[in-house]
Amino acid sequence: MPIRLHDTRRREKVIFTTLEPGKVSMYVCGVTVYDRCHLGHARCYLAFDLIHRWLESSGYDVHYVQNFTDIDDKIIHRANETDGDWKALVDRNIQAYYEDMDALNILRADVYPRCTEYVDDMIRIIQDLIEKDHAYEANDGVYFHVESAPEKYGQLTGQSIDAVRSGAGGRVDDTGSGKRDHKDFALWKAAKPGEPTWDSPWGPGRPGWHIECTAMSLDHFEKEFDIHGGGHDLRFPHHEAEIFQGECHTGHAPVVHHWLHNGFVNIDGEKMSKSLGNFWTVRDILAQVDAMVLRFALINAHYRSPIDMNETLLNDAERNYNRLLECYVAALKSKENASPVALPHPDLASSLPLARSLGLLEKMGEGFAKAMDDDFNSREAVAKVLGMVREISKMLGIDMDATDRNAFAHYAVDLLEETAGRVLGVLPPQDVALAEPEEDPRKAAIADEVEALLLQRSQARAEKDWTLADQIRDQLNALGVVVTDTASGPEWDLA
Repeated sequence: MPIRLHDTRRREKVIFTTLEPGKVSMYVCGVTVYDRCHLGHARCYLAFDLIHRWLESSGYDVHYVQNFTDIDDKIIHRANETDGDWKALVDRNIQAYYEDMDALNILRADVYPRCTEYVDDMIRIIQDLIEKDHAYEANDGVYFHVESAPEKYGQLTGQSIDAVRSGAGGRVDDTGSGKRDHKDFALWKAAKPGEPTWDSPWGPGRPGWHIECTAMSLDHFEKEFDIHGGGHDLRFPHHEAEIFQGECHTGHAPVVHHWLHNGFVNIDGEKMSKSLGNFWTVRDILAQVDAMVLRFALINAHYRSPIDMNETLLNDAERNYNRLLECYVAALKSKENASPVALPHPDLASSLPLARSLGLLEKMGEGFAKAMDDDFNSREAVAKVLGMVREISKMLGIDMDATDRNAFAHYAVDLLEETAGRVLGVLPPQDVALAEPEEDPRKAAIADEVEALLLQRSQARAEKDWTLADQIRDQLNALGVVVTDTASGPEWDLA
């Protein structure tokens, strides 16, 4: 089945095709490194990590480029608030970015270019755009003239240039800018006191934001490439500016064959914002939530859909992730080193439980692949994995011939590692999964008391002394203990 994806420019799902058979060229807009990464960044790079993983699992050789914007108004402002060393600020935040993304098991891109490494390329492109009458020099820099290519306006957002014209009333920027038209955008910004600058044919200054990605993507992929991605908020003006610049410079259209954009993250129903006090950096949330639980929560939504991060979502993610991990560990422990015997042919209609179970798991695996082929639908893929977990856990809990159990455990481990591990990225390495968890010091401090109470409770229940059993239950509750009665006896944990 071919991969189908939703192309922002075409506003519909299309069959994914590549410029070169078996190879994918993918560019994703990276972070502006003036601060630590926040939850919105995690959502974006997780979305494209899933896309990266599925394309590679589907047999493609992916060349993935993700940039760092390392000079910008925000970077200059933040550096001036501290010691004024913008380069040191950038280096610190790039290192923090790698640490945050590594914690979330996000695969590294093949290359991470910094925009300051491409200033000469940007100057060359700007000069070409001026020569082709798509840009002009002004008193405060160089601007792209949008009316020089009006047919490209609104390619990603559907905005009509006629509506913008009629609503503008002939306005131009009245803040001292040399712009001829309010729609025009900066390619080069003239130097200001206290800012880092580079020499150019138009005097000292620095590049505008939009030209950066055009220079970097064209350097890596020449005149066209397969996928350009980023957050929903980058469609306008950033990505539409890239369309103007790239296509007018190269004379080639389209430069980008598939545009993909991920949805926003809201916090308890509201847009994440520092002014609302609900702004979470990745570091903030990982201090409270396990990294794989956060990853599980974020991938349990289609990448294009907005996601509402709240306590209920995180609790559900923790519960389901723990179910997955427990199932994986049980399969690992049931798997012997001996080579497994051949399993029966998967058959949903079979009267043999093992053959029927294998038929069901095979169908779920096909459903997983179908979901990922359908615009990288990780929400449906997660549902298929949780279905596998239910079925595998059920089968490992029944009496089975030892050789069949070993063979089934091998099959289950391979299936979970391919789907939940290699594609969804939420399984730890085998040695980590099998490691005994460190004992909670709070549990250790009350373990003897709790075990003694549980023994008294069992005796009271056996003697049908319900009053005493209730009193012991109250004592356990006061200690913050939750008891679960199982077939092998009571188990306890802290609430």
